[in-house]
Amino acid sequence: MTTTKGIALGDITKATLRWLRLPLYQPYRLSYRTFTEFEPFVLELEHADGRRSFSDAHVSPGSSAETREGAWAYCQQRLAQLRDKSIDQFRSDVVAHLDQSKVATTLLMTAIECLERSEWLSIERDRDLELIVPINATDEAGIEREVDQLLYEGFTTFKVKVGKDVEADIVRANTTLRLLDGRATIRLDANRAYSRQEAIRFTQGLRYAGVELFEQPCGADSWDDNAAVARESPVPLMLDEPICSIADIERAAAIENVRFCKVKLKRFGSLQALADGIQRIHDHDMLAVLGDGLGSEINNWMEATIAARLIKTKGEFNGFLKHKDKLFRNPMPFSQGKIQLQAGYTPRLDDEAIERLTVEKHIVEY
Repeated sequence: MTTTKGIALGDITKATLRWLRLPLYQPYRLSYRTFTEFEPFVLELEHADGRRSFSDAHVSPGSSAETREGAWAYCQQRLAQLRDKSIDQFRSDVVAHLDQSKVATTLLMTAIECLERSEWLSIERDRDLELIVPINATDEAGIEREVDQLLYEGFTTFKVKVGKDVEADIVRANTTLRLLDGRATIRLDANRAYSRQEAIRFTQGLRYAGVELFEQPCGADSWDDNAAVARESPVPLMLDEPICSIADIERAAAIENVRFCKVKLKRFGSLQALADGIQRIHDHDMLAVLGDGLGSEINNWMEATIAARLIKTKGEFNGFLKHKDKLFRNPMPFSQGKIQLQAGYTPRLDDEAIERLTVEKHIVEY
């Protein structure tokens, strides 16, 4: 597939880098951090012919070694170099240093892909993309209220975050499954928080059917521990944080009972690299699950356009449902648990909202 139409970097006239702060409707609890707001970076590029592009990426403190401050500085450094390189030189240099800051690299590369009108961002036909949604309540009464409300809203798969206390997690998972009573399924996500023994104990404590997968029980670098849990688990595993490249996918494919790989745009560096990774997962008869629950509306739109072409599972690109302010003047249509993408849909930034939500800005003119 031809994915770009080509531009000259020398024709870019302006880059605007923003640090946004997006308040959430309710706290989003993970094993390593509770978020009350998202703080994505947004990059806008302007071209001499009037074209304008945008992208965003969100550094999640605690998810990796990347820091917001480091990624912010890295973006400024790279944007300063943009005027002195051809497009091929700039691409090669940025991608070659992907490991220095995956999030910053993705921000830069996807802004260029957007400016080039990447075909990965075009919606060729109407598509409904079903999303999963987290359950935030921890007590039985709260879980029951939340489950009933979310079922009414059309969701059929829920994310249950675990990883803080094994015995309490077992109770919460079983309570959720019992209350669902076969009306929906759940995905369990430990966010790397369990030891090998804790993760095995957790899986052995599950008493009800309805678990689709168990996500990332142990540390991102703890391949042996995750493999040991996979061997003992009655439900299939999905690896998340370790999956950043084709080599990672190949390694995951060799582990028994790892049947899913979680992929996020911000880890792969570009739309094309993400698409290549998804294809490789499917080549190994695993399933790719796509989406950043900490992504904003821009990031989730880009993931949704990839999903519309390649993904066979329910999406996790649901961060845009968590933040109060919309970034598009024409938001992605969403109803009954599904993004309803129409052929030809192209989002337009809400400049007033973007400016109001900006807490820091860096402009480079060329």
